[in-house]
Parts: sequence; structure tokens; C-alpha cells
Amino acid sequence: MKKQYFILLLISSLGFSQQDAWVYFNAKPSSQLYFDSPLSMLSQRALDRRSNQNITLDEKDIPINSSFITQVKATVGVTVLAKSKWLNAVHVRGSQSNLNTLRTLTFVDKIDFANKSLNQSARIIKSAKIKQGSKTKKTKIDFAYGTSANQIEMLSGQVLHHQNFTGSGKIIAIMDSGFPGVNTAQPFQRLVNNNKILGGYNFVLRNSNFYSGDSHGTLVLSTMGGYKENSLVGTAPDASYYLFVTENDDSENPVEESLWVEAAEKADSLGVDVINSSLGYFEFDDASYNHTYNEMNGTTAFMSKGAEIAFSRGMIIVTSAGNSGSDNLDPHIAVPADAISVIAVGAVNATRNRVGFSSIGPAFDQRIKPEVMAQGQSAVVSDETGKIGVANGTSFSAPIMAGMIASLWQALPQKTNRQIRDIVLQSADRFTNPDNEYGYGIPNFSLALKNQLFSNSLVSDEFIVYPNPTNDFILIMLPDKFKSGTLFIFNTIGQKMMEQTVTANAATISLKPLEKGIYFYKMESDNFSKSGKIIKQ
Repeated sequence: MKKQYFILLLISSLGFSQQDAWVYFNAKPSSQLYFDSPLSMLSQRALDRRSNQNITLDEKDIPINSSFITQVKATVGVTVLAKSKWLNAVHVRGSQSNLNTLRTLTFVDKIDFANKSLNQSARIIKSAKIKQGSKTKKTKIDFAYGTSANQIEMLSGQVLHHQNFTGSGKIIAIMDSGFPGVNTAQPFQRLVNNNKILGGYNFVLRNSNFYSGDSHGTLVLSTMGGYKENSLVGTAPDASYYLFVTENDDSENPVEESLWVEAAEKADSLGVDVINSSLGYFEFDDASYNHTYNEMNGTTAFMSKGAEIAFSRGMIIVTSAGNSGSDNLDPHIAVPADAISVIAVGAVNATRNRVGFSSIGPAFDQRIKPEVMAQGQSAVVSDETGKIGVANGTSFSAPIMAGMIASLWQALPQKTNRQIRDIVLQSADRFTNPDNEYGYGIPNFSLALKNQLFSNSLVSDEFIVYPNPTNDFILIMLPDKFKSGTLFIFNTIGQKMMEQTVTANAATISLKPLEKGIYFYKMESDNFSKSGKIIKQ
């Protein structure tokens, strides 16, 4: 009898245990109605972003047929947890037998179980989360006051900021585990008072209380939008933000990938420019759902496929590479860092050396991963009470990078998301010799901006001083045939205030020693002389 009991228990557990799966539909019967009325599915700002990048609407933009979802929900023992119009699918939970009954519905194309062994087809989609040693609640913050200058200057971000390229006009969506204190803590008041927090949503709890949950998202936001004079300045302090809770810090389940994709679709519809995701998935509470390295190919995981579609809509997706670099069994990047167009960011310390925990590449198909690096050890952050401290993880190198990318895109608004991605990578210090620990290296955003200002749009025989008027810096461009010269700056009564040798074809000159006012410059080189006026604001 006891033996029979165990046999029955085994059969019961196999047949009736709760499973996660994705149900894919085979049609979108109302497509033309939405194509005829695009504002019913996307905001005007989203449509403008598409138009500016010559991106046309397609079937992925069409919402899922609501009757399909209704019929799935009506199936006994089946719960719908998330949906994706891009992938025309819903995330469901139920017993294997109950979920398999959905195959009888005429509009169901296929069912992919998160547990690969249950799939009848070779086409498998599986999700997972950053290894448990990298879960957001493991983040350590030490409340020691410091300066955030290094994490910005490492990327030459101060050059953009001094020219008022601080993310203004750009919208960043953050996917994370919670944002408590953002509405009350002092370092976020500049955002709040200037109406830069545009809204958000808690996809985990299905309510509007996004100022709740784990504080990991608060720390992440602080590296981009935080501002406390002489303590913390974010890389995009004047950008606008949407805050989305997609990560349940109490558990690891594939539904979190589906919630991320749902949030990305919402971000797209709202006209977001940049998505930052300091989340990664590889292992789950149920080990049968775990990813394997051969799934890190950019095309298998549900979340990675969603991230790639997000890029195809004209957004830039920046994500953490992961914190598994010290794991001898699997030190590689996690989902969605494996996605082809995602910018995966690894971590370096204050002296530009890779930190051991930073996950490495390549992707399983041998693509370079991560793409770039930023400071992720002793990154300066604010917690939910407003205390300034330091924290470690690619969770912080990614948003530091995302903020700088938004600021660069502000400076180069005519560029597409693909062009901005390429410009950032090409400015990195290992671009010509990338590897799978540093990727293409540490970007130089000053170089990225100069290269664009002085490349295709300006003829090579011009002498250029930019910007003018200026705050603290000017960029000097010499004609190609003159490789060096001397710059003299005089005040209005003819006194020489500065003299500096210019040895590069394009050079950045600091005007910080000068007071605000009007000055005159003279640039002298062999067989070349140019004079003009500079206004320092």
C-alpha cells in the first residue's frame, strides 16, 4: 500500500504540477483596423520616433486579439500571467495536461514549456534569471560619502555635460525590482520637481505603485538621474524617466522575462528612447527552467527575442552583462545580454581594470560580448533614504552607460538608434582589438561627439570652434593639412588670457580658468591664421 501510494504520488506530481509555458497565436485578424488608426496602439511620440528613423509599422505592433486571451483564460486550470503583442503570445501557468488542451484551439500556433523536456517540438523557448549570487537583493551598498566624478569622467561624459547635453528631451525606461524613495529622497527631488518622472507601473503586482518593492531600481536610477551637489550627479540628470517593476525579488521564475517584454512594449508605445535593464536571467528556483550556455545565442530566450524587437522599433537597449564572471562553471553573460543589438555592459574599477565578477563572453554563436565597459565597482549611488554611498555590480555600469548614451543622442538627434550604437562602440578604447572580457572597451563620449561633429557634416578644410557660446569647453577643428598650432585667447582690452598648443586635428580646450564674458581667439599654424570671438556663458 505504501509502495502504491508513492507510485500514485509520482504520477500525480508529473501530471498535475504547475508548469510555465508560452502559448503562441497564429493570427492577428484585426490588423488593418489598427494600421488605419495607429494612434490607437502607439503615442504620437512613438510614431515620430519611428518616422525619424524610417521604421514602418508592422504586424508586431498590432495588439493581441482580445478574444484569444479570453478563451485561454476560460480554459480550466489555466492562468494567464503576461502577454506580448510583439511575439503574439501569452505566458500561462497550469498543469501540463491542462496546458496541452490549449492545442485544440484553432488560433493556437504552438506551446513552448519553460521546462524544455516537456516540449513536443524541437523549437524551444526557455527563460531564466541571473545566477542567484547576482540577484538584486544581494547588492551591497556602503554608506560612505564620495564623488561621482570618476564614473562620468572615465567616459569623458563631462565634456557632453559642459555643453548642456545632459539627456534633456530623451526618455529612459528602467526595468527593475522597485523604486522606493524616489518620490521622497533628496537626490531625486530635481527629477520630481521638474516633472521628469513621467510615470510607471508595477507589472509584478499589476498596480500603479512603482514606488515600492526592492530598492535596487532606486540605486540604478540614481546613477542616471540622481543629483546632490558635490556628492552625486547622474549621467543623464535632465532626461525623463518611466519606472517599471518587472522583477519579483522574492522568487526566480520565467514570468519575469515575459513581464519585461510586456514593459518594453509599453515603453515603445510611450515613445521611450532608451531602455535600461540591470537584470539578467540564467537560473530559476525550478532548475528545470534554467538556461544553458548554448541558449545564449540571441535568438532563443523569450526576453532576448523581445529585446531584439524593441531595438527594431527604434529604441536603444542597455543591459547589465551579469555578475557571474567569477563562476568557474559558467562565467558567461545572461539573458538578455546575449541579444544581438543589445548593448551589454561589463564592469571595471576606478582605474579602468575589469572587475572579476563581471560576466564575460562570447555569446554562444561567438559574437563579442559584452560590448562595452563602465565603472561597476564602488559606483556612487543614492539609496531610498537619500544617503550617498557606493555599490558594486554590472547593475550600475549599465545605467551609467545608458545615461551617457541618452546624453549623446540628445547631441546627435538626427542619428538612428543603430547609428548611435555604432558610434558608441567605435569610440571605445579597444574597438580595433576587442576581446570577450572587455568587449570593445570603455567608450569615450567626447571622442564620439567630436568624430560626428567633424566628420560627414563638415568639410575637412574648415576651421571650427564649437560650441560658441560655450560654458566650459570648446572643440577645435583644424583643417586636415594643418596638424598642429597654437591657440591664443585675449580679453576685450587685448590681454593674453590663455595660450595652448593644439597638437591634434580635433582637440578639446578647457575654458574653466576664464570668467564669463566675451573673448577673442587667434589660432596660428604654419601658413595658417584664424581669428574670432568666443562667448563664455
